[in-house]
Amino acid sequence: MADAVPADRGGFTPGLEEIEDVLLEGDAPVRAGVARAALRHRPFAILWSGTLASNVGTWMQNVALGALAFRLSHSAGFVALVGFAQLGPVLALAVVGGVLADTYDRRMLIVVTNVWMLVFSTVLAWVAHANHPSETLIVVTVLAVGMGNALWGPPQSSLLPTLVDRDEIIGAVSLMSVQLNVARVVGPAIGGLILPAVHPWGIFAINAVTYLFAVAAALAVPKTPATGSGAGAVRSRLLAGFAVARRDPLVGRALVTITLFSFACLPFLGLMPVIAGINLGMSTRGLAYGVLYACFGAGAAAGALGVGTVFARADRLAMARWSLAAFAVALAAFGALRSAGPAYPVAFLLGLAYFATTTGVLSALQEHLADETRGRVMALWMMGFGGVVPLGLIVFGKVADVLARSGHATAATLTAVLSFGAAAAAVMAAADVMGSRRPAQRPPLSSPSAS
Repeated sequence: MADAVPADRGGFTPGLEEIEDVLLEGDAPVRAGVARAALRHRPFAILWSGTLASNVGTWMQNVALGALAFRLSHSAGFVALVGFAQLGPVLALAVVGGVLADTYDRRMLIVVTNVWMLVFSTVLAWVAHANHPSETLIVVTVLAVGMGNALWGPPQSSLLPTLVDRDEIIGAVSLMSVQLNVARVVGPAIGGLILPAVHPWGIFAINAVTYLFAVAAALAVPKTPATGSGAGAVRSRLLAGFAVARRDPLVGRALVTITLFSFACLPFLGLMPVIAGINLGMSTRGLAYGVLYACFGAGAAAGALGVGTVFARADRLAMARWSLAAFAVALAAFGALRSAGPAYPVAFLLGLAYFATTTGVLSALQEHLADETRGRVMALWMMGFGGVVPLGLIVFGKVADVLARSGHATAATLTAVLSFGAAAAAVMAAADVMGSRRPAQRPPLSSPSAS
């Protein structure tokens, strides 16, 4: 059920189907006219700007956190555990965040969750400042930050589009896409530049300060109470999504593809500091490590631009298949590298193929779905993509350690993990799991069981 908003905003609140693709991947097409119109609404511009500043700080922290975890342990398993603590709460708490967003004042939920993350990022800085930081305290503190992030996402993504007029919602959603892609490029670049000077604890402290931008922005937004139908509606939407996936082949294939891809192929994202330190001989405290992250982010941004322009009219199923094959080649090449020089262009290509793959699958799914089932199926997408990545990370991080006789990952074991992911992507592309060679199914018709 859509939430009510003040009359001067047209009495319309977008449903999850209009924002979940941006929340997950930031891949909405940017439409300049309506984007400029959305920014003319002062509350939206303030909240958008505060969120951008906070997200840049989050991506700075991502760079420093992986570097610190690797420096303390030299263990792929521990780096994976920290990554799981950071991302894993999304699997369990994203739906809870959605229930809260439909029940309480979203503005105050944004304030509370950002203050929570500010406090625990400050604690993380204090823990990391010690001469010999406690690995247990780091994991527990990162888990607390991850819990706040999981609960923050739904009210944040639900509130932003309500601050503009109905015909400007697509502009608001597009600007959310821009914000996510800018943060994922700028944050790692800044983090890598300043990491040698301020150390991980300094970056954690800077990130804590950036949450104040989000808090101040939320407090500047007029109160918009939510009147959703609560936990029962969320549970109903999720179960109905399973019903659609069972009876609709394209939906089932898309969800299976993104789940397998997330589990088997994407652990490299969390293992990046281990790969940089062991395979590429980089110092995870230096500029080279930050630039590597930035190259991957720039590739992802290029993928977003390409999907929305050059390949805007391309068949989504075919694009997903060929980008999956390109990802397999790029990941295999990245895993085989043993020097830093070639890693930068390969990381760029890997980011481009990664983003084109996930966007191709998501676009095919979104274009296929009927409006009355879209939100239900996207709840399953969130589980298959946002929730499964940290599971694959912790499994394959441990595998990389176990395969090494020393108990810590080696270049050979990391290459084996990445090669497995590349092989899985190649098999999925060769098997045409998305069904690009089959006639596309029409969107499922509305029925009592699906509505």
